[in-house]
Amino acid sequence: MLALEKLKVLDLTQVMAGPFCCQVLADMGADVTKIEPPETGDQTRRSLGFRMKGEDTAAFIAINRNKKSITLNLKEDEAREIFYRLARAADVVVENFRPGVTRKLGVDYETIKEINPRIIYASVSGFGQTGPYATRPGYDLIAQGMSGVMSVTGEPGGPPAKCGVPIGDLSAGLFCAFGILSAYIAREETGRGQYVDTSLFEGPLAFSIWESAELWATGRIPQPFGSAHRLTAPYQALKTRDGYINIGANNQRLWARLCKAIGREELIEDERFDTNADRMANRAELAGELEKTLEEKDTDEWMEILLEAGFPAAPIYNYKQVFEDPHTLAREMMVEMEHPVEGTVRGLGIPVKLSETPGEIRRPAPLLGEHTEETLTGLGYSKGEIADLRERKVI
Repeated sequence: MLALEKLKVLDLTQVMAGPFCCQVLADMGADVTKIEPPETGDQTRRSLGFRMKGEDTAAFIAINRNKKSITLNLKEDEAREIFYRLARAADVVVENFRPGVTRKLGVDYETIKEINPRIIYASVSGFGQTGPYATRPGYDLIAQGMSGVMSVTGEPGGPPAKCGVPIGDLSAGLFCAFGILSAYIAREETGRGQYVDTSLFEGPLAFSIWESAELWATGRIPQPFGSAHRLTAPYQALKTRDGYINIGANNQRLWARLCKAIGREELIEDERFDTNADRMANRAELAGELEKTLEEKDTDEWMEILLEAGFPAAPIYNYKQVFEDPHTLAREMMVEMEHPVEGTVRGLGIPVKLSETPGEIRRPAPLLGEHTEETLTGLGYSKGEIADLRERKVI
């Protein structure tokens, strides 16, 4: 049994936040049908990411596994009727159009709720469905800038920097999945579906725990600290002879253990570094003192010494190293799938392990419209009717 195998999802989304949300659900067993425009499909198929053998990009393949694909031109009445028939039997609809577009297409929440009062209808947009910026276009970069994330990323005194991973898109996708499952559980009690609304703006803003706490507690505007932590020190990347190592001394016990492990016991008694507050106030001097010693050995040598001392430290990997690491492989965070065009492709594993109903990668990302005929046949359409719909570009 898969945890969400009874959940039927209609995926109207494109690019990243919405597709990621639906893939999270699909990995746990949800039956996800991706609905795409005929001929072009999800714009990520063709225009975003790296090309391989076929027409679909690596980016599309990365966030659309475990889904089926059908094509519907929702500007056509007959296509909308097909969607309505699918919605009657669905549990969830997910869309990430700009606010107002689904109403124009006739597939908005109010319309679908009349067809299926139990529907859970989730929208992911740039800024949400309400508020003065609701109709603004939104992208991950825009969200990172306006949520404050870029103001605290990068080195002190440097220009604003984007987080290296698309945290606006991904956080919105995760919160959307969380909202859908919360509404699904509530429906078991009430028998009614509901509307789920989240945004790229709110996702990274909701992750700003320490930054908002600093602002409200002290009145200070949070600043970037590079790899360092804003609440404790030393907790950052420091230079070694051949690179960098991450050091995590976030309490007095670990601070003393670090000093002893690297042979710098005198720093324990140094009044500049006596308490965490002192170390924070003298962060640059602290890093300089530690690097004097750390630069005497390579990262691997320090890793052996520090781990033997029971001190939390880690190398800083590039992505090639990440996927060669035995722990990554042991946790099954790199998986292989057989794609009908690309052959064997690699993908990220499922990061949540359930003991009784674990997630499963059952199929690769679908080809455009791969399941259209199968789906329409299941709705009662004949081969002739399907051929006619295709000829008229309804599907």
